[in-house]
Amino acid sequence: MRIVETIAEVRRAIGQAKAEGKKIGLAPTMGAFHAGHIELMRTARRECGFVVVSVFVNPTQFAPSDDFERYPRNLEADADMAKAEGVDLIFAPSAAEVYPEGFDTYVEVGKLGRMLEGASRPGHFRGVATVVAKLFGIVSPDRAYFGLKDYQQLRVIQKMAGDLDSAVEIVPCPTLREPDGLAMSSRNAYLNKDERAAAAVLRRALDLAEERIRAGERDAEALRSETLRLIESEPLACVDYVAVVDPKTLEPVARVGESVLITLAVHFGATRLIDNTLIEVSG
Repeated sequence: MRIVETIAEVRRAIGQAKAEGKKIGLAPTMGAFHAGHIELMRTARRECGFVVVSVFVNPTQFAPSDDFERYPRNLEADADMAKAEGVDLIFAPSAAEVYPEGFDTYVEVGKLGRMLEGASRPGHFRGVATVVAKLFGIVSPDRAYFGLKDYQQLRVIQKMAGDLDSAVEIVPCPTLREPDGLAMSSRNAYLNKDERAAAAVLRRALDLAEERIRAGERDAEALRSETLRLIESEPLACVDYVAVVDPKTLEPVARVGESVLITLAVHFGATRLIDNTLIEVSG
């Protein structure tokens, strides 16, 4: 496995792999790997002949009040994990390599990028879409792998790829969870012991919503209110939003149809966590 820092090095490696007839898989990450990232790598390894993992804490998707400076970084540990999974190349560029002096071109995904996370973090998805578009241009992958925990991010990237006629196949990968149900996230490392215990309420709340749907509840506001009440019963939880939405458009729904997404964002102390569950309804 090689670790490279420049676009030119990536393109040389990709050119050689393509010349050998290999499919290229890309897992874009911000590093601080956990089991969810490993699942992206394993899926890419099964499906592609040459696997690239990008490790880049992207400054353009962080607002001034966000956690850019303290976001966990440990390239050495990440490289060890990636090597163990058979990754061929880690692309770990500097901000200046990705956004050189004079850079002034951005990608925006309209409506999908303005709601939910986009409303809470203005400009976030402009940064995400821009860096992913750049990575697609640099790596020229056949397939790119993204986790379902960041469901809105996945939809934004799918929309961008479709609207821009990208040839990249976007491959969703399942959310992996801790034994108590908390979705794996690099930001979980910020939580102190009490906050970590409190954060388990998120999965309980999502499970409650699914139980109510399975029991026949179809009123979206009733589901949202029950989910919200359970989260707010945890004293350390400060809710940003809880929403019951259409999985494709992410628009709020009045009643649950064939499928529905319950999505939420909650602060525990200084740490903001997101989670969701996609529920397929039969009958």
